[in-house]
Amino acid sequence: MADYCIVSDVTLDLVQDIVNELDVHIIPMDFHLGDTPYTHFPDERELSCEDFYKRLKAGEDSVTSQINPVVFENYLTPFLESGKDVLYIAFSSGLSGTYNTGRLMSEGLKEKYPDRKIICIDSLCASIGEGLLVYLAAKERQKGKSLEEVANFVEDIKRKCCHWFMVEDLHHLKRGGRLNSLEAMVGTALRICPVLSMDKEGKLLVVSKVRGNKKALEYLVNRLEEDGIDTKNQTVIIGHAACPDYAKALADILTERGLVKDYLITNIGPVIGTHTGAGMCAMTFVGENYKF
Repeated sequence: MADYCIVSDVTLDLVQDIVNELDVHIIPMDFHLGDTPYTHFPDERELSCEDFYKRLKAGEDSVTSQINPVVFENYLTPFLESGKDVLYIAFSSGLSGTYNTGRLMSEGLKEKYPDRKIICIDSLCASIGEGLLVYLAAKERQKGKSLEEVANFVEDIKRKCCHWFMVEDLHHLKRGGRLNSLEAMVGTALRICPVLSMDKEGKLLVVSKVRGNKKALEYLVNRLEEDGIDTKNQTVIIGHAACPDYAKALADILTERGLVKDYLITNIGPVIGTHTGAGMCAMTFVGENYKF
């Protein structure tokens, strides 16, 4: 069985320690904050998440861009040259063109390296949902599963990765077209926290609007209790955008109620944070999805 590596995008929002533990490889992505260009890596080497959100709160605008073909080719080529096959798990095609870029570039690379295999999978996931999918794939690889076996596993389970996000800063949802100006203004005044999930096409969907962050966090827990499959044997992932207190509160509820086997807490990076703003807290788990 040929050796292979698992590759994904930095939009999976897993911190470097988790990336190292899983032995996965992450393609960085570019963004502009104010007039300054940055590249985001899991180790936050160019700009920390903390500093990013401080500047975002201060009023600086951030703009992201998808992975371009040259970056994709340059990143995968060393693996192929070393004799490794590649399983690429991409950011949702419902939110970005990254998957299609990867798929097209992989066809060219397979012609250049005909003895190597490249399998590209559209995760239909975003942020820590993508992170959960990569986490589960890496665990299957650690069991000795082949490239094809892990790829089939990912295709089977990706629609069972339940994403639940609460958002506190409504400005960024308004800018992205998910709230109109009146909804954002009234929602801010009433401390409304929209709760979002992903639909079957891998697009973001506002599912509910809850008053106050405590009720929003409880909503996330309720979805885990209602939709989760065998959660007491699961490791769930919690992500936060400069609101570690929310992440800890969510983790404490899970622990106190004995709802999960374990949890990982990670930062929501600038690429996703550009579109959600600070104060976003999310949880992903395996369950019965799309029960909106």
